[in-house]
This record gives sequence, C-alpha cells and structure tokens, in this order.
Amino acid sequence: MGAFHAYDIRGIYNVDFDKDTAYKTGYFLPELLGADKVLVGRDCRVSSGEIHEYLLKGITDAGADVYDIGLSTTPMVYFGTANYGFKASVQITASHNPAEYNGMKVSRENALPVGFDTGLGQIKEWIDSGRPCTPAAVKGQVKSMDIHKDYLEFLLKYKGDYSGLKIAMDLSNGMSSLYAREIFGDQPAYIFEELDGRFPNHEPNPLVEKNVAALKELVRSTGADIGVIYDGDADRVMFVDENSRFISPDLMIAVLGHYFLEERGEKGIVLQDIRSSKAVGEYLAPMGGQMRTWKVGRAFAAHKLRELDGVYGGELAGHYYFRDFFYSDSGLLASILILDVVAAMKAKGISLSRLIAGIEKYQNSGEINFRIEDKQGAMDAVRDHFMSTEESTAYMDFDGYRVEFPQWWFNIRPSNTEPYLRFICEATSRELLDEKIAVVKEILETRFGAE
Repeated sequence: MGAFHAYDIRGIYNVDFDKDTAYKTGYFLPELLGADKVLVGRDCRVSSGEIHEYLLKGITDAGADVYDIGLSTTPMVYFGTANYGFKASVQITASHNPAEYNGMKVSRENALPVGFDTGLGQIKEWIDSGRPCTPAAVKGQVKSMDIHKDYLEFLLKYKGDYSGLKIAMDLSNGMSSLYAREIFGDQPAYIFEELDGRFPNHEPNPLVEKNVAALKELVRSTGADIGVIYDGDADRVMFVDENSRFISPDLMIAVLGHYFLEERGEKGIVLQDIRSSKAVGEYLAPMGGQMRTWKVGRAFAAHKLRELDGVYGGELAGHYYFRDFFYSDSGLLASILILDVVAAMKAKGISLSRLIAGIEKYQNSGEINFRIEDKQGAMDAVRDHFMSTEESTAYMDFDGYRVEFPQWWFNIRPSNTEPYLRFICEATSRELLDEKIAVVKEILETRFGAE
C-alpha cells in the first residue's frame, strides 16, 4: 500500500495501487467522513476510467450515492464540494506525475483536504487489516451532475481586460483544456490543447525545466508578454516572462499582492510555504501584507489559511490558495488574477520582467535533491553546523528546518513521497550562495553518503 502519502493517494497504477484499492477506498470513505453522498471527478489519464468504475462501485456498495461530474480539473471538484455542500469528494488524478501514475485526492466538507493524518491513514489501516467490505442492503445510486457552467461563471467574475496583452499558453494536454478557451478566448497562442492522458508532448509538470521549453519558444515566436503553463489537473500554474525566462512560482505570491492588497484593499495575512523567498514578504509588507510561513502541501496549506483567515497564499510548487475560493487552490483562478495584474502593469509601461526584477532581491539555489537514507540525521547535521558557527535571526522546525541569518537562509526537509532530502537556500550574493551550497554538499556527501 505504498500509494498512501501525506497529501493524497498516488503512485504507479497496478504497481503501487490497483482497482481493489480504489474499490475499498470508495467503500470506506462514506463512513470515514460521515457522508451519504460523494462528489467524484476524474482526469483524462488512461487508467482513470477503471479507477472511476471501481471507486464508484465501492461508494455505492457502502450505501452512499455518487454525484459524478465526469472529466474535471481538481479545483472544479473543490468548487463542487464546497459550493453544493458535499461532505466528501474524490478527484481521480496523479496531478503532475507521468502518465503511468494515478491517484485520488480526497476532500471533506468545505473542500478541506483529507491527508494521511486526517483520514487517509485510517482508510489504509482498514484496508491493511482486511476489514470486510460487505455490500449494504440498499446500495447507493450514481447520478450525473454538470457543474461546468457554475464553475466557469465563478471564474469569469475575476477576469479583467486582457485585450492589450499577448498571451502564450501551454495546456500540457491536461485538464485546463476544459476551460481555457472559454475563459481566455481565441486570442492567446495555445499549444498542447488536446486532452490526452498519455501526455505525448511533455510530462505535465511545469517545475521540470525541459517541460517548459516549448512554451518558452512559443513566447519567443509570438512576441508574447507572458507565458502560462498548467500542470495535469490544473491545480497548479507557472509563468514565463516576455524574455522566455521561467519565473520562480513563489515570486508570484508577491505579484498577487497588487490585486488583493492594493486593488481590493484586503490588508491581512498572506501564507507562504517554508521554501519561499524572503523577498516575497519584504515586497508585500508595504502593501499591508502580513506574511506567515507554513508547511508544504495542500493538506497543510488549505487548513492553515482557513485557520488564519488569510487573504491568499502560495507555494514554490505553483499552488495558490484563495479565501475567495474556500481557502483552496486553483491554477485557473491564479492565472486569471495574475493576468489581471500583468495587463494593468503593461498599461503603465511596466513589463513582467521589470515587475519581477522589483521583487527578486536574492540569489536562489532552487531545490537541490539528495538521495539519502538517514534523513533526520543529515538534517540535524546541516542545522547544527550552521547554528553553531553563525548567529541565526529566525528558526522554524515544522517542515524540516528553515534557519535564517542576516545575509542568507536555508530550508532542508524530507520529501513526503520520495527517498530524498530537499535543500534550498538564498543569499544576498552568488558568491555567498555558492559557498553555502558547497558546505552542505560536503556534509551530506562525506558524512551521509548522499547522492
């Protein structure tokens, strides 16, 4: 049962989990969440049809009804869950993973995520213990439900005037294709628009540099002001500037401040993940943004944003969360709002690259992965080395460690899904950055055999 993770159920289909897992997850879900009806959507992956069939059989065998919305983006399921008052929902997807992967993202009432510690672990325990799945005397029914129009109307409320903006879009053969033309019209230059769960053009993960190459070329060839690329299930979005330079997604948290904090005047808490650039909080503070930092992943971020009643938040991985959207993330909504800001800036003669240059103050390493067995020992060693040789200005220990110093900071954290330690740091100069990375590599490679 290696598919149960901190945020969702996910893995290589028929290796890490199979139709039996899908059936049992469906069977136990109504009991877990106290639900007599479950909203279900799915992405376009080749294996999604079979998972869908067995998930629905499990739910209905448990005596609960299924409201099936068919092909959907993951945020569309969040919208349906909260907007129509469902206590349970499932999106069948493996998000940004390669085509052989699949999985299930589970939400409860108000579209709150169900992670391993908030329910998925209980389902795993019931499955592992061989708890029987006895069909109910009265089985549930499967009912088709069309929420496409309602979600589209919700999104369009936020759309500004893009008529002066040249846009290039890579839909990654993923679920953003359900909505992109209805929202943005025929004016943008589109690539990889056809829904195809084999992802024939590139893997649907915009964080991997080679997957953004085609969008960069499209920006160059069309003279676009901005390039937009979604992941497979459209819960994440990333951007390229007019010079075809990829923009670190955490910096877009700062860009969104122009919409929420300035234009709408919603001063208040903004949430970032523990890997985000220090420049984001520094940029938002004069606008009235109060930066808070929390753990990586929707299972944590959506809960925390709701708890804090934050205005919005974002992550280095390209998730953006909104109080307006049930404290949940939506790649399409994020792109609509960011295009609003970029269009307004262009009208003032400010390009996207110039806007980002005003935010990006530090040299950043990007995430560096180390394959390592003793993750905790390695993290402790890196932390202890720097805290014993320098005086820190801030220390966080809720998702690995983030330690800040006057001229630099680092975060070192274990992957929740892979045998890696992930390290990221930022400094006021390239020389200082390179020096600190070299020290970390020395510690991890010589003392812990990191690869």
